[in-house]
Amino acid sequence: MVRVGERPTETNAFALDQVTVRRGDATLLDGITCAVPASACTALVGPSGAGKTTLLRLLNRLEEPTTGTVTFQGRPLAAWNVLTLRRHVTLVGQQPVLLTDTVLDDLRVGRPGLDRHEAATLLDRAHLPAAYLDRATTNLSGGEAQRVCLARALAVTPGALLLDEPTSALDAVSTAAVEDVVRELVTDGLTVVLVSHNTAQARRVSDHVLVLDEGRLVDQGEAHRVAYLKEPA
Repeated sequence: MVRVGERPTETNAFALDQVTVRRGDATLLDGITCAVPASACTALVGPSGAGKTTLLRLLNRLEEPTTGTVTFQGRPLAAWNVLTLRRHVTLVGQQPVLLTDTVLDDLRVGRPGLDRHEAATLLDRAHLPAAYLDRATTNLSGGEAQRVCLARALAVTPGALLLDEPTSALDAVSTAAVEDVVRELVTDGLTVVLVSHNTAQARRVSDHVLVLDEGRLVDQGEAHRVAYLKEPA
């Protein structure tokens, strides 16, 4: 099992080395050293205010470290063009935000040349039928909208997908559909980083876990070994 503070290897997508984030007098992350394995789902877990979303946002430079270094594919994030980085590392937020009038147009936001066949393939990966391409985005349920957001993120062929509580506002059926999509994407080789307050969800979908508490990394490792996610005795 990978332990707290262990240095990265070539099998990792991201690595953080002594990363601290301060905002005014508050320390949001405190000396984090960890790695996020490639082609796996890593769950960021811990109580509210632990620093999970801050860590997630560091990975595509929506936040910047006060001190320390974050790398992606072995290259410091500061060396990446930020727009290029965000095509490689895409984020889907807690609340689905659709930007256009139709599903097809939404899928083309980051990739204007996307044709209907390619768009239908993306919907299929998100467990939605091709008939949804011409649907109005205002007529989608919360679960459907979140899966369109996933498909839109995949349209730019990212190397990593960041998910910030993507099912917190969804019902059980929609949550299960999103979790199925995540598992399939990881099987296909995508790196996924998932923030979740739901330990049962993290147990179901993640391979690797980072446990945060009050801005500190208190444990990390394979999901079935980390105490925070173990079934109660």
